[in-house]
Amino acid sequence: MTVSGKRIYLYGVEQSGAPLILVNTYDGDDGKSLYERIRERATKPFTLAVISGVDWNRELSPWEHPRIYKRDEDFTGGANTYIMEIAEEILPAIRKQLSGEPEYIAIAGYSLAGLFAIYSLYKTALFTRAVSASGSLWFPEFGNFLRQQTFAGDVDRVYFSLGERESHVKNPIVATVEDETRRAFEHVRGQGVDTILEMNPGNHFTDDELRLAKGIAWVL
Repeated sequence: MTVSGKRIYLYGVEQSGAPLILVNTYDGDDGKSLYERIRERATKPFTLAVISGVDWNRELSPWEHPRIYKRDEDFTGGANTYIMEIAEEILPAIRKQLSGEPEYIAIAGYSLAGLFAIYSLYKTALFTRAVSASGSLWFPEFGNFLRQQTFAGDVDRVYFSLGERESHVKNPIVATVEDETRRAFEHVRGQGVDTILEMNPGNHFTDDELRLAKGIAWVL
């Protein structure tokens, strides 16, 4: 179905009362392969909603910041507006397709969508669990934001992951990703949340779907 100009793919809607997992992804990704990979690892039923066609640097960035690579676009800080769109338009449309109210709702994403997943926990009480797979936690001032804020609702499980070589890059901003991810993990754990940081072989572009599937299976 299409909501607010985004294509939404639903899997497992027949699982009444099962946890609902929201995944933000790029245009053209229907999430079918991701769903199968999660099913191979999950120990309980779940429903997956894949939101495709997100405006990456606008809707997933928490505040404005200039591009960090010449070929990229500037970050325009539309995350708060997009969170409202999820709450007021996307989630209600998804709920109409479900056979029962979900046990809980989790949000998951890779790269900048992983950053957005963590940011969302501080802006809305909709989500009680989150997955930041190779999340862009290098985003300037995001670490300071985390340490100065409290969760908007009750959060009980958060998953972080990173590739062992993700910080081995020339860009000095992105090179902080491992330090910032470890700080975020320690901060969340210090708030009494069940959390884990899993390190994976490779760089940022290695096994992205597998990393995301492992994270979702863990929070389930």
